[in-house]
Amino acid sequence: MITRKKKNKQHNPFYDPSLKARHTSAARFKKFTLTSLIFSIAFLAFFLFDIVGKGIPAFSVAYVKVDITFNEKSIEDTRFAVEKEYREVVSRAWLRDIPHLLKENPQLMNTTQNIWVLADDQVDQYLKGHHYKLKEKEIAFINELYSKGLIEKKFNTIFFTNGDSKIPEYAGLYSGIIGSILTLIITMLVAFPIGVMTAIYLEEFADDNKFTRFIEININNLAAIPAILFGLLGLAIFINLFGMPRSSPLVGGLTLALMTLPIIIVSSRAALRAVPDNIRQAGYGLGLNKIQVTRDHVLPLAFPGVLTGSILGLAHAMGETAPLIIIGMIAFIPDAPSMVTQAATVMPAQLFTWAGMPEGMYIEKTAAGIMVLLTILISLNTIAIYLRKKFEVKW
Repeated sequence: MITRKKKNKQHNPFYDPSLKARHTSAARFKKFTLTSLIFSIAFLAFFLFDIVGKGIPAFSVAYVKVDITFNEKSIEDTRFAVEKEYREVVSRAWLRDIPHLLKENPQLMNTTQNIWVLADDQVDQYLKGHHYKLKEKEIAFINELYSKGLIEKKFNTIFFTNGDSKIPEYAGLYSGIIGSILTLIITMLVAFPIGVMTAIYLEEFADDNKFTRFIEININNLAAIPAILFGLLGLAIFINLFGMPRSSPLVGGLTLALMTLPIIIVSSRAALRAVPDNIRQAGYGLGLNKIQVTRDHVLPLAFPGVLTGSILGLAHAMGETAPLIIIGMIAFIPDAPSMVTQAATVMPAQLFTWAGMPEGMYIEKTAAGIMVLLTILISLNTIAIYLRKKFEVKW
């Protein structure tokens, strides 16, 4: 039977001797791709698990209940606001904020209040089971307070309401969030109209000649070059040439607009190209000119794709750090800007700075900041997908 089968294969005019080797090669390639996919998913899961595991503790912070004395002596030297044994337990940053607290609440003057105050970062790390630098005497005192219910962990509102700080327990993302918002507003105000209008011109009005092909090639090349080169361009043009304020959201937004423009142009052209040519021909048949056809028919149909590409470009710009480092937005700036010309930082740059800090509390705050940034980026991508599905026209 085996010999006959081989004989039949040899005399079969449709039999290909290399067919078995091709099937084996295809199966091997399928295994390689499946293995790569499994490794990618495993790496992503490990990354997310590590980030979440390190970042979750940052959303809670230790507080201690202690008597705070508000008087002239405590204003001159805030250490005297608490008893001596509490000075290593209470946050130095919170004590330094006592004059500001009295300014807002003058009725507290010449009184002693038993209130919950922010604990030192080493106390917080000890309660969370992380690495700490405390003496045995301090540990015993903390344990005594904890057993009496005078130390507990609460939700870390400071993480969202405070700006950057050199004291770990007092550092927050507020200044970085405001700086990012102002920077992205400038980015979209510049990149969106210029990018969409450029895409419309190249796709609908420009002639197919050497000049337009040269422009198209350079736009595609700009979409692929390293982001740090846009930072150098922004430094040379906006700061050195035009004298704009360094580290400001204005310069940061213009620099990111340069980086986002190619993405918006390419995605907008693809959306315009996806509109069937029958729509244009029908408009011409009704006596409309090219501007009317593009404005009233082509652009509304392509707008979901244009909007999706713009939002994705915005999300890409929000996660960039390299070009903003070049223009000085990595500087330590504790206060949130109120104008686009004031010095500011952005979330990625602030997280980059925290990652280099030696204190353990900065490590968990870096991970928590990455979680916040990832949540914003995923939300932007989800909005882009939703808007595309909602307004997309099926042909």
